[in-house]
Amino acid sequence: MSSMHSAGAALPAVLAALAPCVVAVSGGVDSLLLAVVAGRTLGRDVVMAHAAGPSVPPEDTARVRETATAEGWDLRLVTAGEMDDPNYVNNPVNRCFYCKSRLYGVLGELAATAFPGRKASVVSGANADDLSDYRPGMEAARRLGVRHPMLEAGMAKADVRAAARELGLSFAEIPASPCLSSRIFTGTPVTAGRLAAVAAAEARIRRETGLPLVRCRVEGSAMRVELAPEALADAAVLAAVTPVIAALDRDIPGQCPDIAGVSLDPRGYQRGRAFTRT
Repeated sequence: MSSMHSAGAALPAVLAALAPCVVAVSGGVDSLLLAVVAGRTLGRDVVMAHAAGPSVPPEDTARVRETATAEGWDLRLVTAGEMDDPNYVNNPVNRCFYCKSRLYGVLGELAATAFPGRKASVVSGANADDLSDYRPGMEAARRLGVRHPMLEAGMAKADVRAAARELGLSFAEIPASPCLSSRIFTGTPVTAGRLAAVAAAEARIRRETGLPLVRCRVEGSAMRVELAPEALADAAVLAAVTPVIAALDRDIPGQCPDIAGVSLDPRGYQRGRAFTRT
């Protein structure tokens, strides 16, 4: 594979020490870069796994499939079953712990069957920046022995994007793509209907306006649309997005009775707004 001259240069060696392994590929830039490097470095000693559940943006699953085809991956689609767990559905402050616990448990079983008789690792795309946030999923990873090769290679988010650019990967500049459950305010139950409504609303706004950063947050029965501050300050953008939001306000309640209406959030986009620590 092409060499990386950034902090990512250490990544192939870290991965080689963890082989054979199963890579958790969510569809964001972090896990996709990890999977590409692992695939090119480890060959048959790596399997990629993607959980295509209700909380995964459909475009992320499509991106994983496209990259798998282009790279020739051994891709396995798995079901973590987080929606069957009331601890997850009730959307407590540590919701991610329950989701990742299920996912990594399934991937641990896959590692055992994909590489029988060999000690296989489960690896994630976490990087050094993830240590600065409250990440309950990292605790689940610790308990289940999941490794984080990019973190071990000293890579932060900027290094991830730089490495993806150096390798000429098409996804190097995609915006952050957290799971759809991150749009549901802590304490508001996570339901398939709410997740589908969020996915549909965000996709429609992006499709009809071309805006790359859109978040549709759900708190109780209200859906509020967050846009980047510079978008809110642009009269032409507001003129384009206002009728789309009005259409969603008419359509979404019929599609998801849990949501009574859709409106523009005048505060603009704020990372992690739906998450409230109590």
